[in-house]
Amino acid sequence: MSEISQKEHTLYVDINSPEGGDGSREHPFRLIGDAAKVAAPGDTVLVAPGVYREWVDPVNAGAENARITYRSAEPLGAEITGAEPLSSWEPFEGNVWVCRVDNSVFGDYNPYTTLIGGDWYFMPPSKHTGAVYLNDRALYEAVSLEECIKGEPYMGAWEPEFSIYKWYTEQDKDADMTVIYANFQGKDPNKEKVDFNVRRRCFFPSRTGIGYITLSGFKVDKAATTWAPPAAFQDGMIGPHWSKGWIIEDCEVFFSKCCGISLGKYLDPDNDHFFTTKYVKSATQMERDAVCRGQYHGWLKENVGSHIVRRCHIHHCEQTGIVGRMGCVFSVIEDNHIHNINNMQELGGAEIAGIKLHAAIDVVFRRNHIHHCTMGIWCDWEAQGTRITRNLLHDNHLPESNPLAFSLMSNQDIFIEVGHGPTLIDNNVLLSRCSLRMPTQGIAFVHNLCLGTLADIGSGTAFMVNGNKEERYTPYHFPHRTEVMGFMSILHGDDRFYNNIFVQGYPVKKTAPAGDMGMVMQEVNTESGTFVFDEYPTYGEWIKQFHMESPADMFLCMPAHFSHLPVWAGGNAYLAGAKAWKKEESFLCDKSPVKVELTEKDGEYFLKTDIFEVIGRFRGESVSTETLGKAFEPDQPFENPDGTPIVFDTDYFGLRREAAIPGPFANTWSEFKLL
Repeated sequence: MSEISQKEHTLYVDINSPEGGDGSREHPFRLIGDAAKVAAPGDTVLVAPGVYREWVDPVNAGAENARITYRSAEPLGAEITGAEPLSSWEPFEGNVWVCRVDNSVFGDYNPYTTLIGGDWYFMPPSKHTGAVYLNDRALYEAVSLEECIKGEPYMGAWEPEFSIYKWYTEQDKDADMTVIYANFQGKDPNKEKVDFNVRRRCFFPSRTGIGYITLSGFKVDKAATTWAPPAAFQDGMIGPHWSKGWIIEDCEVFFSKCCGISLGKYLDPDNDHFFTTKYVKSATQMERDAVCRGQYHGWLKENVGSHIVRRCHIHHCEQTGIVGRMGCVFSVIEDNHIHNINNMQELGGAEIAGIKLHAAIDVVFRRNHIHHCTMGIWCDWEAQGTRITRNLLHDNHLPESNPLAFSLMSNQDIFIEVGHGPTLIDNNVLLSRCSLRMPTQGIAFVHNLCLGTLADIGSGTAFMVNGNKEERYTPYHFPHRTEVMGFMSILHGDDRFYNNIFVQGYPVKKTAPAGDMGMVMQEVNTESGTFVFDEYPTYGEWIKQFHMESPADMFLCMPAHFSHLPVWAGGNAYLAGAKAWKKEESFLCDKSPVKVELTEKDGEYFLKTDIFEVIGRFRGESVSTETLGKAFEPDQPFENPDGTPIVFDTDYFGLRREAAIPGPFANTWSEFKLL
């Protein structure tokens, strides 16, 4: 028996125990943080049901063969919250009440003086990291007492009818108190459940390098997290804080002011909101710096990443459900239910999604259900070796009643931005108005069902400055590593589309210009299909440009070196008006109306369709790593993270695919139980 295994034991925690416990079954610790100070590799911290109002700061790391496990004794029975009850309300005016809180409650971090803002934040910095909740629903923050008193709907919200519930805060500096006003619309807050954000985090080590921790079965909620852009410290209610090998499983994560789970970046004081504080270098330049500085600070496969987030229910966070910059590498995000992210629309910026990762190197997203978010999955920069497979995404677009995304962001199921691949997207069900936004290159799109469009083809990767097109150069890496191999602008193309079903699932509308930051973007596309690549070359057309007589002809190649890369396509079905790439040779096109209907009953989701009546006996060819070849810039195959090849012979459900039926299903049924 190893020395570590001899020391393994269980530490007990119970909020109902008296102070001074020793962690034994008979005398449990009262707080999880008490156990976190002494837990050693191999230990399990078993937490009894109850509400734990604390920031748990794990002191010790586990080991690869001896994790430290924090487990709720009953699934979701133990709740770690960043909130405290807010009582002693007094009537103020009309439906508005007032409460005064001594600032000593907050320690060295007051959420009611901390405004949300920073790099890539596009709205005025008028919202605080604090929040007020009425019966476990977040109230909307007013920017003035007058607005709070009026209690008018905020039409940017996905649910404007609830936005009449508002709060407002100011400081009484003479008394050193935070004053909170709230419009409860006729409810008595002294008779209802009212609480407010107090702590910044819930389960998050203050030091980096605290690896091999498991957090299992907790409710985690209501923390005053800060905005988490990629070239800054990335905050979250839960997070490994630049370490390796965490498992976050079977948790319910909700009501983070910004991010629920952070797999992201450490604090680098020399590149923390650099653009916001100094302005003298572009935010994109500081992104490149963050990658290189990260390597200086130990961004290696041996030190960082390889996390698992699984079977978590993540909802009602206002920036992201899961965020990560570099620290997310080599991770698996699977079987999670993520929904209602950024629905209040109080925050706005380029870091908002159900999942938003930068440098998702060898990250696997599988079997996740993501819906009713401003956008679903967003892989920004360095989606290299990334695989998005067997996920259900739907309703990741604005409600019909909401004409404008106040977050200033586009809406889609999947967004891959300024990467070089290989990025593999296969066997997904994508039912939102835009299925894939792809201002990028090096994507393989295989066996998906899409009701929406492909967008930002050949655009969205550069800025127009003084009439000049300023490209965004982004890094690519040695295969299955973090070490930088090179930098290059996005040429677009290098994409493959095999055995998908494209349905014109939403009406074709007159297009309108997209983009607000001077970015070079095409008009918004509302037509489904691969026809958006009509002007891109086949491989044969592309490679002919490089047939030179000698190396002395190198300058003759330069136009080709900066032109679009080739596209491949085959075996796709285009239905109900969806349109094929004009150079695709083997495909099915049928303009007949089809039904693709997603219904929910008691938490189960069913897809009813007649698409296979239209597809009939049409079949594509079997697809594998060999079929897909290599992504151009990193010269890396579309393969598993361990370098082994993939054969796409299983479907959305994991069933064996006997024939290459287009779409994510191995069978041609009329109804599928998706979840």
